[in-house]
Amino acid sequence: MARAQSTDVERSLGRRMRGVAGLAALAGLAWVARDVPAALGGRLSGARAERAARSPQFRDGTFHNQAGTRTMVAEPGRNLVRELIFGKQKRHPTTPVPLLRPTAAPAQAERADELNIVWYGHASTLIEIEGRRVLLDPVWSDRCSPSGLVGPRRLHEPPVGIDELPPLDAILISHDHYDHLDMATVRALLAAQSAPFLVPLGVGAHLDRWGVPAERIIELDWSESHRVAGLEITATAAQHFSGRGLRRDGTLWSSWVVAGARRKVFYTGDSGYFDGYAAIGAEHGPFDVTLMQIGAYDRAWPTIHMFPEEAVDAHVDLRGGLFVPVHWATFNLALHDWSEPVDRLWAEAKARDVRLAVPRPGERVVVDEPPAVDGWWQAIA
Repeated sequence: MARAQSTDVERSLGRRMRGVAGLAALAGLAWVARDVPAALGGRLSGARAERAARSPQFRDGTFHNQAGTRTMVAEPGRNLVRELIFGKQKRHPTTPVPLLRPTAAPAQAERADELNIVWYGHASTLIEIEGRRVLLDPVWSDRCSPSGLVGPRRLHEPPVGIDELPPLDAILISHDHYDHLDMATVRALLAAQSAPFLVPLGVGAHLDRWGVPAERIIELDWSESHRVAGLEITATAAQHFSGRGLRRDGTLWSSWVVAGARRKVFYTGDSGYFDGYAAIGAEHGPFDVTLMQIGAYDRAWPTIHMFPEEAVDAHVDLRGGLFVPVHWATFNLALHDWSEPVDRLWAEAKARDVRLAVPRPGERVVVDEPPAVDGWWQAIA
């Protein structure tokens, strides 16, 4: 009898411990996921929604590209999930990605015609133009995801801490996907910097939810410009899509033109190849340097991300000078080899006599004296 009672007590205690463990696990998950609803961002309402509705890009409740696109093209006999899990692609570098700390910028007195690029990884890039600093699509978080537990994880650390960035004059966001717009990074920049955020129409709703004051949010439609710190910054067309949750295309996406008195920069954001590049080049070019998306492509989504050869086509259309590739090396977002985008780009640039610089993350590129391409990535591919 005593043994039976002891067994019952042990079973009861075991059930209670399992229940406590289960509650603890649920509490832990809830703690980890506490920021997910906020990370999804805001929704258009009020004056912001009314302005969006007046955009030539907006109809039937969403934004649209100039031409029809599909974000996923079915291919008979191909299983993307199986390929993702069992594919033979070398999707990670074999050793750590080499990082550099940016060298000191030229002295102020020497910067009237200054134009430098510092690529921090993926699309996050600093433009130093005529003594001003413009930061593009900053993402410093470990994952490009609304969750800290799941989603693509960085393949290398940022080469500098976000608190080590120099004083900025403007922060540009190309669209609201997680690898270009990150809540934690925005909040850190809100506290550490005073620069305004220039964003495509509707993206201000996300910033508003994250505490960015209205006076630091400038929303632009395609072909609209804003002057800041002596720079003319223009939102230009791109061929992509948007969305942070289940709803798609509720905010606009864009490329960007950053123009000083003497120097000009173009940034693609994310985009498929389209004839809009020739129009942008005719209206705003030529450009001293273009920052071109080259990675995360696939034949399953050919109209929304460029293949490397198409990026060279776009650079030529834009009347670009120096080509600096972005949107590769940092997050694993497609099924190609880690080094394939830049290998294909280098071959195409040589074949077409396009000036190219491929910096290591953190390396400053002086546009007028770019470093020679040395194939640094091939040793770790």
